[in-house]
Amino acid sequence: MSTINIKRVKTSEIELKDRLVSIQRVAKVTKGGRTFSFSAIVVVGDENGIVGYGLGKAKEVTEAIAKGIDDAKKNLVKVPLLKGTVPHEQIGKFSGGFVLIKPAAVGTGVIAGGAMRAVLESAGVHNVLAKSKGSSNPHNVVKATVDALTKMRDAYTVAQQRGVDLNKVFNG
Repeated sequence: MSTINIKRVKTSEIELKDRLVSIQRVAKVTKGGRTFSFSAIVVVGDENGIVGYGLGKAKEVTEAIAKGIDDAKKNLVKVPLLKGTVPHEQIGKFSGGFVLIKPAAVGTGVIAGGAMRAVLESAGVHNVLAKSKGSSNPHNVVKATVDALTKMRDAYTVAQQRGVDLNKVFNG
């Protein structure tokens, strides 16, 4: 399957909300001792089908978060949504992180772990069943979740790619 359906989005015309997924203190050992800095993973989205993630590193926590938000705004993608959930079941993978995302009925809510929950809620998914398999590292889980969401295709896209009518997609 190709990644033709990844749609980049410009940040100028939308209002984005940011969520801090993870912040870590990292140390670099030098001749003069340890030098501490912070890395922050941030997810931004408009809660209406647009989501992006970013990593910021700096000496101060607030600077790291600000850099992460700026990086996330550069990596926005459009996600197809169908009645507040995802269109179909999808597996996402990045490095050691595997995620499984399934559509759910209205009223189910977002059943997902910490890093996945931030990405799905920022994307605007209200009802979904999700399971993180493999690595629990927030970096890998966030990237695997975004990978799964970018692989999603709605019925209109499938009909267009196959060159058939929309009714033929559903009724065979």
